[in-house]
Amino acid sequence: MNKIIAEKLPASHAAKRRFTAHQLIELIADEKSYRSWDSTPTQRHMSESYREELAAASEKSGVDEAIVTGEATIEGRRVALIACEFSFLAGSVGTAAAERFVAAMERATAEGLPVLASTASGGTRMQEGTVAFVAMVKIAAAVASHQRAGLPYLTYLRHPSTGGALASFGSLGQVVVAEPQALIGFLGPRVYEALYGERFPRGVQSSENLASRGVIDGVLRPEELREMIARTLTVLEKPGYDELVELTQRDTSHHDDPEGSADAWASIVRSRKEERPGLRELLRYSATDVVPLSGTGQGERDPGLELCLARFEGIPVVVVGQDRRAQRSRSPFGPGALRAARRAMRLAAELRLPLVSVIDTPGAALSQAAEEGALASEIAHCLKDLTAHEGATLSVLLGEGTGGGALALLPADRTVAARHAWLSPLPPEGASAILFRDTHHAAEIASDQGVNTASLLREGIVDRVVCESPDAAEEPEAFSRRMGMIIGQEVASLMLRPAEQRRVERQHRYRRLGR
Repeated sequence: MNKIIAEKLPASHAAKRRFTAHQLIELIADEKSYRSWDSTPTQRHMSESYREELAAASEKSGVDEAIVTGEATIEGRRVALIACEFSFLAGSVGTAAAERFVAAMERATAEGLPVLASTASGGTRMQEGTVAFVAMVKIAAAVASHQRAGLPYLTYLRHPSTGGALASFGSLGQVVVAEPQALIGFLGPRVYEALYGERFPRGVQSSENLASRGVIDGVLRPEELREMIARTLTVLEKPGYDELVELTQRDTSHHDDPEGSADAWASIVRSRKEERPGLRELLRYSATDVVPLSGTGQGERDPGLELCLARFEGIPVVVVGQDRRAQRSRSPFGPGALRAARRAMRLAAELRLPLVSVIDTPGAALSQAAEEGALASEIAHCLKDLTAHEGATLSVLLGEGTGGGALALLPADRTVAARHAWLSPLPPEGASAILFRDTHHAAEIASDQGVNTASLLREGIVDRVVCESPDAAEEPEAFSRRMGMIIGQEVASLMLRPAEQRRVERQHRYRRLGR
């Protein structure tokens, strides 16, 4: 009979401690707060040899199945916990383990609890064959039901996380992190070598490589996991009605620039200064409890786009924003960035959080890779998804707003702009090249096109302008704090309005443009 065989650990793994499921729980939970949810597993159609294997696995591991479930508090918050135990038949998931997982997810959903699920598994259990393999479907369905209820589902991938466990519950977290140097992959390298007669390329299936490529959100030591969970649950706490009302009634009129900038070219010059604060400064000075995310979750990560969970003035939001410095120094804004932006939209919908999109880009990539990567299609899908988005949306025109890359993140219930931000179909120099076959008319064209905030206000493209005194580059911290306060206030106001009203008004605001 075929058996799950644990991957032989590389030397780097052999030297480091492997946490059991209960040791991991003890590490992250408040002291003496853990309560098991598990009942005796029911196995079906067992041969005598398989029964003996299960008994030996139980004696070796100290648990009765490859998955243990329960609840604990983490800094006082109730959290459902699901963890694989690798020492029980290599953490393989059979029908009993799958049923235990589903029961725990259903209970967490019914009780409105966030879930942390941690994999350490060789995959589905070969001794049970196809029925165990197909059980991954009901596992994924249970996770989907939990997320449809607007509840957090976080995953922590331990060494090794492969096969069906990774291809079902391990990869579905709204936040997915892994332990250092973990083997993470769909097909284990030992199986690959047996099937194809050659070794799998070294380093591909490491947690560090997958984090760098936007497959997972990051790499954390087990000792760092508790803080990440606590911070994530903090950022997701919804404010009460009274808090929202208080924030909307706060006097922030001294932060407003009611007229905007009338000089388009002067604003463009200011927006391109290296010292001008961008997305990173905005988050550093005005956001709290920031939980960074990475890429699409599907193997694409664009350095010009950042995703995170964060709070502005105590209001939890999903942030998707452009980093103009990274775009200039490393790579232009490409289709992968827009696919990551669409991940942020899905995440906001799942967690029922407002979405804040921050626009600051010198323009999307012009290249063969961008065209073959469906840049135009991704812009179109972002526009469609944002106009139809069910939650509250706020777009922030922070600085440069060039072309389709800027437009893709613009649609929202409300749009706030910095005084010297701007929005244009092309860089003014590019428009000059089209109309005059030179770049000398850039300033004139910028003025004629109405790219400046005074024009954007007048046309209803921008709803509110935040002042710069006189230039954000000269006061990065103060400006960022002003903008952060306005973001919090605007989002609070949107959250107080009925969802259907927001959607109707959002459609109407763009329908009436140009009339």
